[in-house]
Formats: sequence, C-alpha cells, structure tokens
Amino acid sequence: MLSHIVFTAVIIIAAVFLFSFICFLLVFFVPRIKKPKPDYLPVPNGKVYRPYHSMMKNWIMQARAMDHKDYYITAFDGTKLHAKYYEYKKGAVTEIMFHGYRGSAERDLSGGLQRCFALGRNVLIVDQRTTCGSGGHVITFGIKEHRDCLSWVDFAVKEFGEDVPLLLTGISMGASTVLMAAGKDLPPSVKGILADCGFTTAEEIIKKCCKDLHLPANILYPFIKLGAKLFGRFDLEEYSALQAVENCTLPVMFVHSSGDDFVPCYMSSKLYDACRGPKRLVVIGGSGHGLSFLLDNQKYFSELSDFYTQNGIPTTLLEQVI
Repeated sequence: MLSHIVFTAVIIIAAVFLFSFICFLLVFFVPRIKKPKPDYLPVPNGKVYRPYHSMMKNWIMQARAMDHKDYYITAFDGTKLHAKYYEYKKGAVTEIMFHGYRGSAERDLSGGLQRCFALGRNVLIVDQRTTCGSGGHVITFGIKEHRDCLSWVDFAVKEFGEDVPLLLTGISMGASTVLMAAGKDLPPSVKGILADCGFTTAEEIIKKCCKDLHLPANILYPFIKLGAKLFGRFDLEEYSALQAVENCTLPVMFVHSSGDDFVPCYMSSKLYDACRGPKRLVVIGGSGHGLSFLLDNQKYFSELSDFYTQNGIPTTLLEQVI
C-alpha cells in the first residue's frame, strides 16, 4: 500500500515537472537562432501589420544604411548585451530604446530611430537578452530585463557624460521593462519615460494570452510560474511595471492604440492611474499592437513634444517621418 502511494506521488511530481518544463519552453525559452540572410527584413506577421510592411521595411533599410557604433556590456548575471548607437548630434538628448517580447531592436525600433532623428535626438537601440547580438536563452518579462536597462543607463552616463539628458523608451515588453527600471533609483541624467503599449504584470498578460487561445488560464498559470522558477531561475511575480510606477517620480508618457488586441489598452490606463509622477496617457484610435506611431504619427509627435516640453525637455520636430 505504501509503495503504491509513493509510486503515485512520484508519477504526479514527474508530471508536474514535465508540464512545467513544457510551459517554460513555450513561454520563456528562446533557442539559438541562425543568423538571417543579409537581405532578410524582419517585420511582424499578421494581417493587421501588412498595410505597414512597406514602411517598416523602408525604416529597417534606412537604419542599416546609417552610421552607428556597436556597444557591448556585461549584465549582472554575466550575460553579454548588445546595443547600436546612432548619433544625431553630440551632447543631444539620447533615448535608450527597448523592444518587445520575441521581437528585435531592428524589427521593433527602426521606426523609433527615424522618429528620434526627426526630433534631433541620439539613440541607443538595445537588443534585449536572447536577441540578435545579445546572449541568453530566457525571456523574463522584465524581471531581468529591467536590471539590464539599469546597466545600460549606467553605461550611457559614463560613455556620453553626466550632462547628456537621457530618456528611456520601450514598446510592449520593452515599455514594461523601462517602467520597472523607473521604479528604481536612477541617476539625474534620466529625465523621462515613454512607455508604448506596455503590460501591467506578467501574470495579467500571460493569463490574458491563455484566454485568447481558449486555454484555462487559472489552471495553466501556476505551471508557467513554476517553469520560470525551476528552469528559468527567476520569480515571475518578483516585480512588475504596476508596482514600479507607484514609486516612479519621473515624467511618464503612456501611449496605446485603442484597438490593441494583444496588450489591451486598459493596461496602460491601469498603469497611468497607479503612476505617482507627472504623467500623460495618449490613446491613438485604431487597431494593432505597437502601431500607434504608424496609425497617427502627427498626434504622437504633438503629444510627445507638448508633454516633454512641459516637463523641461525641449522637443522640436525638425522633419516629418511619414
């Protein structure tokens, strides 16, 4: 009888470990990706993005043709991190930009590079861990990434000087990453945050995606969390953007498209409500995750310029991007 109970317990434990490992692979793990061909232009899939593919590819080609400098740093856990620096003018306001979940700097931020140059800004475009020039195999929904962001801020202050104003910008998971960093102690050089379509907490976005796939979110989530702990070596609920904004005193501009069906617009509303510092929520009409700038770039520029100017960061549109 005892042996039967022990055997049953072992089977249950093994099943839990196996299922948690499968969840880990599906949600967090990124295999070593082969280097793409030089003519490959990464653009997001899905019919909502197809009308903008031509513009996105054009931005990528422009970014590839622009002069830049590659930088490498080592993260707190030894992971190699990579970023590309594009200089508009020495000493100008510099944006440090972070891309989204399973995206890349080139795919998600080439438009942001064009936006920054139109505003007369320098840009440091970061490959988040697991992506392109950066190392690692595990995406942590901002848990480790926000600490990488802090490392890039320290690097920028040392490399470009304490007098150079810095802005932290992110899209999707990158937005949550910079918000999480904004909840920590940052040097005076950091003047503001731009968070485009970020999520509130890892738990909320994961459960939402499970429901979209018609999966039992409340049943699956504990296995996903356990998989992160056992195989990714991180606690999914250690910290969140929603927690961070309660301690953020920097000016934060939240942007979201009203029809975003991946990270819903209400998440930016929740982040806005919880934020303690100077803030603005800009909702762009239309659908598509991460498409606010493409949907209405005039409103994007206008709101951004007005908000940052109000908070001591002069912003002037030098040229039109679209």
